[in-house]
Amino acid sequence: MQVAIYARVSTKTKGQDAQNQIAVLQEYCNKMGYTVYREFIDQESGTTTNRSAFTEMFAAAAQRRFDLLLFWSLDRFSREGTRKTIFLLQQLDDYGVAYKSYAEQYIDSSGIFKDVIISLLATLAKQEQVRLSERVKAGLERAKFHGRVGGRPSITGEQVQKIMELKNRNLSVRQIARELDIHHKTVSNYLARYTSIASN
Repeated sequence: MQVAIYARVSTKTKGQDAQNQIAVLQEYCNKMGYTVYREFIDQESGTTTNRSAFTEMFAAAAQRRFDLLLFWSLDRFSREGTRKTIFLLQQLDDYGVAYKSYAEQYIDSSGIFKDVIISLLATLAKQEQVRLSERVKAGLERAKFHGRVGGRPSITGEQVQKIMELKNRNLSVRQIARELDIHHKTVSNYLARYTSIASN
């Protein structure tokens, strides 16, 4: 089996070394009799997919250059939230590439519990979507309480929720504006307003 190893350390935490992860993952591959296709290493934040090695890894996955992606833990793979993370894992599955977390043995799509894993992650993603919706509604109610003065024309609560959902999927302000046929400055204003309100 051809295995790609992905390791990531945060740029904000001093003293971290990706080689610590790599050494253990390589030893695991040797023990299992796996062939290491390539190691992909990032020293960037996991809150975005715009990571150089991560992007290269997905390009290789799309070409089926390897059969299994092995990473230390799910938060090393991605820290973009449950919905985005499950989208990325599902994308690997669509490419025909399995994935496995070394530290979280239950996250293993190459095993017999693959469908259970995907179902569990989908449930967590749905719960995150519900929490997002609740935060947006709370923000709308608070905005109504304080009143709206000036600014661009108001948009509906449903549009605000859609803006937040698209932003959570890592779309840019202009992409969201095109998707919803809203001026990009309106999108930017509402993102700033409701993100601030929801976090208070």
